[in-house]
Amino acid sequence: MKRIIRKHKSMWKREAFVSSVFLGILMFGGSLLINYWANNYAMEVSSNTVTDMLLDNLPFINTSIVFVEGSLVFVALALFLMIHEPIVIPFVLKSTALFVFVRAIFVSLTHLGPLHQQAIISSGSDIFNTLIYSAGADYFFSGHTGLPFLFALIFWRHYYLRLIFLISSVVAGISVLLGRLHYSIDVMAAFFITYGIYQISKWLFKKDYNLFSSAENEVLGRSEIAKISG
Repeated sequence: MKRIIRKHKSMWKREAFVSSVFLGILMFGGSLLINYWANNYAMEVSSNTVTDMLLDNLPFINTSIVFVEGSLVFVALALFLMIHEPIVIPFVLKSTALFVFVRAIFVSLTHLGPLHQQAIISSGSDIFNTLIYSAGADYFFSGHTGLPFLFALIFWRHYYLRLIFLISSVVAGISVLLGRLHYSIDVMAAFFITYGIYQISKWLFKKDYNLFSSAENEVLGRSEIAKISG
C-alpha cells in the first residue's frame, strides 16, 4: 500500500501527467455522451431483423448475468489497475475514449433491427443503462467483446493480465451470441476494429504510450534481473 501511495504522490506532482489525465477524463466523458446519442439514434432508425447463419444454429441462453455483472467486474479490474499503476491512467483513459467514440460512429451508421429473441438486460442503475445500453439496436460492433481485447493489447506484455482479458473477451463474445444480444458479425469484427483502434491510440497518444511503455520496460527489466540473480 505504501508503495502505491508513493507512486501516486510521484505522478500527481507532475503537471504534464495531471493535464493528460484531465484531458483523458474529458475525452472519456465526451465519448459516453456521443455513445448515448448514437444509441438513441440507432434505435430510432433501426430497420428489420436479418438472418444470421451462426445464430440460427446456436441455442438461446439468457446470459444477462455475464453481460451486466461481467461488465461491472471488468470495470472494477480496470479501476484497480489504474489505482495500482497510476502511470497507465492517461493512455487507458484516452484509448478507451477513442474506442467508445469509434464504436458510436459505427453504431450510428448501421441500423439493423433488434433480434426477436433477446436476453432482458437490467443493470439496476438508471445512469449505467442510460450511458451504456440502448433499447437493443446498438449492434455493430460488440463493445463487450472489443473492450477486454483492447485491454489485452494494452497490457500484452503482462502474461496474466493478457490471459485474463483475452479470456474475458472470448467469454463475452460467446455470451452475447448465446443471449442474442449481438449478431455474429458484431463479435467477429470487434477484434479487427479494436486492433486498429489500439494502433491509432499508440499514434495519437504517443507521449502517454511512451510513458506507459517506459514504466513497463523498467518493471519487466527488474523482473528479468530478479530471475537471473535468483
